[in-house]
Amino acid sequence: MHPRVSLHQVAFLDEPTAAFTDHCRATGIENVSLVTTALTRPGAYDDARRAVDAGGLRVNALNHPFAVYPNLEDDAGLATENLLGAIELAKGLGAASIYLITGGRGMLSWEGAAERFADLLRPCAERARAAGLKLLVENASPFNADIHFVHTLTDAVVLAESVGVGICIELHACWAEGGLASLINQAVPMTGLVQVSDYVLGDRSAPCRAVPGDGVIPLEEILTVLLAAGYEGVFDLELVGPRIEGEGARSATTRGAQYLSDVLTRLGT
Repeated sequence: MHPRVSLHQVAFLDEPTAAFTDHCRATGIENVSLVTTALTRPGAYDDARRAVDAGGLRVNALNHPFAVYPNLEDDAGLATENLLGAIELAKGLGAASIYLITGGRGMLSWEGAAERFADLLRPCAERARAAGLKLLVENASPFNADIHFVHTLTDAVVLAESVGVGICIELHACWAEGGLASLINQAVPMTGLVQVSDYVLGDRSAPCRAVPGDGVIPLEEILTVLLAAGYEGVFDLELVGPRIEGEGARSATTRGAQYLSDVLTRLGT
């Protein structure tokens, strides 16, 4: 498996963390993204720590819901407290970054939500820097408006620049944006993670992810642009939704990882 392929835990959230890390080892995947809500289950953090200590597996990123319930408008500081805890988890696992689901905006304007996000994030920034961690925000589908307010790559760039964080580029949410190559070139200097999946035309349920190669997203073309722009990180396979559940997480993620590995090999990275 190509060393820049990463697998996200989201396809395995109904299984123990040890089952996920065992699958990655069996498949030859060296990088993983773990979910903080899963790591707080009894024994999950210890399982992840043992997998890392055994060698051959690296926790590249943690996925953390920053302010979800209550949302940014109503959060009285719980988001800050929870992120400080997530930073300790990430530090203990040797992770490189934490990418954040911002929290919903409630009745705030986009600009108001950005200001509130910055205020809640500020006490965590120095702690993250001291731990050698990058904090990232992603662009996510508007279907997630109840838990996130950044829905285009353009908005992710604006928020990252204004707040002083990095970016997680979610290709499933931005592949159809106009001027994508230009946006990628603007975003890459701030980008700590790129997430990969596919989309089959006509799928309407959310999340409507497909295994790379099964849909219409021009992944090889987009990855070529990312590499030419200087992106040096991993490509995180994030698979979730009816198609993935129907095939089964092990089969879908194995096929997706192999497809992604083959593309990266062809591109000479």
